[in-house]
Amino acid sequence: MKIKRLLIANRGEIAVRIIKSAKALGIETVVIKTSAEPSAIYVREADIVHDDTDDVSEIPVFLDIERLIEIALEHEVDAVHPGYGFLAENAYFAQKCMDNRLMFIGPSPDAIYKLGNKTIARQIALRNKVPMATGSRGTIRSTDEAIKVAERIGYPVIVKAASGGGGRGMRIAWNEEELPQMLRLAQNEAEKAFNDPNVFIEKYIANPKHIEFQILGDTKGDVIHLGERECSIQRKHQKLLEEAPSSALSPELREEMGEVAVRLAKAVRYHSAGTVEFLLDSNGEYYFMEMNTRIQVEHPVTELITGVDLIEKQIRIAAGEPLGLTQDDIKLNGWAIECRINAEDVQAGFAPSPGMIEKLSFPDMDFVRVDSGIEEGSAIASNFDSMIAKLIVSGENRDEAIANCRKALDKVWVKGIKTTIPFFKLLMKHPVFVGGDFTTGFIENDLEQYHEAKAEEEQVAAWFATKLFVEEKTADSDATVDFEQGKKMDPWLLNKRLNQF
Repeated sequence: MKIKRLLIANRGEIAVRIIKSAKALGIETVVIKTSAEPSAIYVREADIVHDDTDDVSEIPVFLDIERLIEIALEHEVDAVHPGYGFLAENAYFAQKCMDNRLMFIGPSPDAIYKLGNKTIARQIALRNKVPMATGSRGTIRSTDEAIKVAERIGYPVIVKAASGGGGRGMRIAWNEEELPQMLRLAQNEAEKAFNDPNVFIEKYIANPKHIEFQILGDTKGDVIHLGERECSIQRKHQKLLEEAPSSALSPELREEMGEVAVRLAKAVRYHSAGTVEFLLDSNGEYYFMEMNTRIQVEHPVTELITGVDLIEKQIRIAAGEPLGLTQDDIKLNGWAIECRINAEDVQAGFAPSPGMIEKLSFPDMDFVRVDSGIEEGSAIASNFDSMIAKLIVSGENRDEAIANCRKALDKVWVKGIKTTIPFFKLLMKHPVFVGGDFTTGFIENDLEQYHEAKAEEEQVAAWFATKLFVEEKTADSDATVDFEQGKKMDPWLLNKRLNQF
C-alpha cells in the first residue's frame, strides 16, 4: 500500500527530520500545533497543521493515544510516525493504529512489547545465545529476593526498570546495606516515568564502553545491521555525544556483534529501524543491554557513514516494500560525530537552562550537518526536552572528524541561554577522548571541570584565590587556610563574585 499522507505524532527536530524524508518521497505530512510552541519550525514545514492550541488537557497531546487516533482519522492519513520518545515504544499505541487501519511506522506491537519489557527481552536473548551479564531471571518481587539474587551474582549490582529507557529507573548497589534503598528508588522512579514499578537486577559492569548496533528489517524477514555507534560519553546514563563507527571494535568483533544483533531482531520477526545496545568491557567481552524499537536521536551519524536514509527506510518498510539492501551492500565510509547541544548549564551539573534564544547561528561547512527544530526567538520551556540542535560533523577518519568538530563548535553561536557547547569544546581537546580510550565513566573519572576555561577566567580564578588566601590569613593568623579549595573554585562563580566588589 502506498502512503500518501502521514501524521507525525511528535515535535521538534525529529518532526522536521521526518518531514524532509516524507517530502522526498512525495508524502504529505500532518503535524500538531500546540500552545506551548505555536510557531515552531516543524509547524511551518508541514503540509497540513492540526491546531491543538485550545486543548486544556493535562496530558500532552503527544501522549494522548485516543486523541492522536482521532486526529489521524480526521485528516484521513494513511500512516503515523511516532519519532522517538513520547509513544514511540508504546505497544498499545501501535496496536490502536493498526485497529484503525493506520500504518504504524515502526515494528509490530508484539515486537515492541517483547523487547520493551527488559525481563522478557532478557529471556529472548538467553534463548538465542546472546551474551548477557548475569542477573535475575525475571522481575524482582521483594527485598529478600533482591538480596538473594545479588548474593548469587556478586556485588556491585545494578537495579533496572523493566520498562522504558533513557537511563531512568536505574540504581547501583555496591553492597547489601545499599540494596534495599536502591531497589526502592529504582521502583519509585520506574513507576513515575513508565507507570510500571517492575525492576530486575544485573551484575554491574563498571566503566564499560556503550556500543549500539543499528539494524533494519523488513516485513519479508530480511534483517541487516548498519554498523555500530559509540555512545560512551554520557552522564547519569544520558548520552551527550555519539560517534560512528567505534574505535574500540576490530572488523572481526564488529562482524560478530552485528550478527548477534541481527539474530536477536530475527527472533521477534522485527521490521523497521531498531537499535541493539551492548556493554563492552576492558577484556573485549560484550553483553546485551536492551533493544530500542524506534529511531534513535543519534541516527544521523549512521546515515553519514553508510549513506542510508533511515527515516526513508522506515517509511518504505511500513508500506510493505522489501529492504532493498543486503549486508554486503553496507560499507562504512569515514567517521561522524554528533554533539547534542542542549539548553543546560554545564557548570551547574548540566542543570536545565530554560529561556529565550536571542541569537542562534550554525556553521555552513561541507562537513557539518545540523538537525534542529529551534530558531532565533524560540523559547526553551519546561514543557519539552532541552535539545536545541544536533551538530553532526564528518571526516575521512576519526582524527579529521575531531578536528572538524573543533572548527564547527567555534562557529556555533547561541545567545540568551547556557548550552553544552563549552563542554564539547573541552571534550574535543581532552587527551583521553582524543585517544579513544574512554568509557561510560569518563565524565565522573576523567574530567576535573565541565567547560573549557578561557585565559581571562583562569586569571580571575587565580586572582580571587590569592585574595581569599590573604583575607583569611589577615583575619586569623593562626587559621589553617585550605588553599587547594580556593584554587579549585569555579571560575564562573569567581567572576560573578569579583563583579560584586
